[in-house]
Amino acid sequence: MKKDAEHDSPKPWYRQFWPWFIMALPASAVIAGIATLIIAVKYQDSVVRDDWYKEGRAINQNMARDEAAAKLGIVADIRMDALTGEVNVSLQEKTAPQKSPEQLQLVLSHPTQAEADQHLVLLKKPDGHYHGQLQAALHGRFDIELGDAEWRLLSTRVFPLAEFTLRHE
Repeated sequence: MKKDAEHDSPKPWYRQFWPWFIMALPASAVIAGIATLIIAVKYQDSVVRDDWYKEGRAINQNMARDEAAAKLGIVADIRMDALTGEVNVSLQEKTAPQKSPEQLQLVLSHPTQAEADQHLVLLKKPDGHYHGQLQAALHGRFDIELGDAEWRLLSTRVFPLAEFTLRHE
């Protein structure tokens, strides 16, 4: 009889299957939530710039720079050496040439990978052309902005590309 009494007594709760199964469901949701949070923080989306509000307010100023490039009829021939990373830019103006700036800004922005963006300062050499150096080779689609404080040219190109021309579009 003693053996029957041992078999009839229920096991403690921690030796049962169902309590652990029921606790495992919310525990897995908590673990999945923590993993999602870690992934979101580590690989955050860089498509939207932090200063988007300031950029939105500066749209009118940027449009004036675009219009200035169109009025001046500025055309830029750009050559990029894939081996050395050297960038050469020659400017042509259809209207009466103004005093050309001593340096130009070339911004190459990747649409989805901020770490691939490059900001170059192109310095004017005695031959009248502008020269600069890429930090890394370009692969894929990039938005291009070339200009100074008065004007700018915008375009999009797919790299690698050795030569291309920018003009007001």
